[in-house]
Amino acid sequence: MKYYSTNRQSPIVDFKQATIAGQAPDKGLYFPETIPQVDAAMIKNITSYSNEEIAFRVIKPYTGNTIADEQLFQIVSETVNFPIPLVKVNDTISSLELYHGPTLAFKDVGARFMSRCLEHFVNNNSGTVTVLVATSGDTGGAVANGFYGVEGVEVVILYPSGKVSPVQEKQLTTLGKNIKALEVDGTFDDCQKMVKQAFMDKDINDKLFLTSANSINVARWLPQQFYYFFAYKQWTDKNNPPVISVPSGNFGNICAGILAMQSGLPVQHFIAASNANDIVTEYLLSQKLIPKQAVATLSNAMDVGNPSNFVRILEIFRHQFPALKSKLSSYSITDEETIATIKTVYEKENYVLDPHGAVGFLSLERYLQSHPRQKGIVLETAHPVKFPDAVESCIGKPIDIPVSVQTIMKKEKMSILIKADYGQLKEYLLQ
Repeated sequence: MKYYSTNRQSPIVDFKQATIAGQAPDKGLYFPETIPQVDAAMIKNITSYSNEEIAFRVIKPYTGNTIADEQLFQIVSETVNFPIPLVKVNDTISSLELYHGPTLAFKDVGARFMSRCLEHFVNNNSGTVTVLVATSGDTGGAVANGFYGVEGVEVVILYPSGKVSPVQEKQLTTLGKNIKALEVDGTFDDCQKMVKQAFMDKDINDKLFLTSANSINVARWLPQQFYYFFAYKQWTDKNNPPVISVPSGNFGNICAGILAMQSGLPVQHFIAASNANDIVTEYLLSQKLIPKQAVATLSNAMDVGNPSNFVRILEIFRHQFPALKSKLSSYSITDEETIATIKTVYEKENYVLDPHGAVGFLSLERYLQSHPRQKGIVLETAHPVKFPDAVESCIGKPIDIPVSVQTIMKKEKMSILIKADYGQLKEYLLQ
C-alpha cells in the first residue's frame, strides 16, 4: 500500500514513511492510494473471528510489507486487549463503549497501535523521534500512556489550560520520563496551530525528527476502523445494518468508520454528532466548509473549529457532495440539550452517558425519528468519570470511580505553562 498527500505535491510513500513523517511535506494528509476491500466471507461469518484476527485482517493491507505478519499480529493484539462491548440502551439505540482501555477513552486504540508501530520502526533505525501532539482532551492521555517509556521516542503534548477535565489533565501531566506536557494559555485551535507551525519550521526540523500523534497520522487514524467491525460483530440484526452516530471534533474517528464502510463493512448511515462547533453541520447545508474560532463546551474533546480530518472524508467520496450527503448527516447539539439528554437517558434507561456520548445519542435520536425502521449505535467515547461535574449534577449521585482514576488523581501534575505564542514553543523545542 502506498500513500499520497491530499495536497498532491509530495512524493508517494509507504506506511512506515507516512507513520514516521506524520504529515506530508506539502502539509497535506496522507491517504491510501486504494481502499482495500475486506474479505466478504469474514463479514458474513464475523462472529467466528476473534477481535485480534479481525483487526489484523483489516489493517494488513494498509501496512503492506513494512511490518512482518507475526509482528503486526502482536501489535494489534496489544492494541485491542481490553473489552469493547456493545450495550443495549433501549429498543432502538445501543452504545459501543470505547472507554474500557487504560485511559478510559476511544483514543487508546489508535495511540496504542501507533506507539507500537513507531517503536518497531525506530528500533530498526538509529536516532530519536519527537512526537509533537495537540490535544483537546483525551488524545493527550492516550498518547502519553501509549508512548510512556518507549525507547527512542520523546513526546511533547500541548493542551489548552483550563479546558480539559481534571482526569484528562492528570492523565497527560503525571507520567514524566519521556512525556512532557505544555499547558497553553489558549484554545485547542491555538495548540493545533502551534504544532502545525513547528512542523513547517526549518530550524526545528533541522534539529529534531518530528512526527505527529494526532489523528492526522495514518497510524493513529487507520486502526480506529477496528471497533466499527467489533460493533458489527456484536450487532444482532445483520439483515438491518446500523446507523452509527459518532461524536465528532477533528473528524478522525468518523472518517475511520466511513473508510471501514467503503471497505465493505455494512453500515446504513453515519451521523457526525457535533456540539456548538458546527462547521460540518453547516457544510452539509451550504456545501461551504468555513472554519470558525472554536467555542468551549461541555463536550470539550469536540471543541474544534477547523477539523483536520474532514479533507480525508472528502477524499473518500472523491469530493462528490451528493455521494457524501447520501451517507453522512450531522446535527449540532447545545450544552443545554447535552445536559438534558444525560439526565433523561439515566432516568429512563438507567444508563450513564458522558457529554460526548450524549451529543451522539441525541443526534441519533433525531435521525431515527425520521427513519423509524432503522436502529443505531452511538459511540460512547469516554468514561463519564472524566466529566464528574456535568454528569453527577444530571444523575444526582456520584459516579463510581475506577481504581485507575483514584490512583492517578493522587499524583502530582507536571506541566510547563506557556502563552499561545509559537515563539515560546519553538524556544522549548530547540532547548
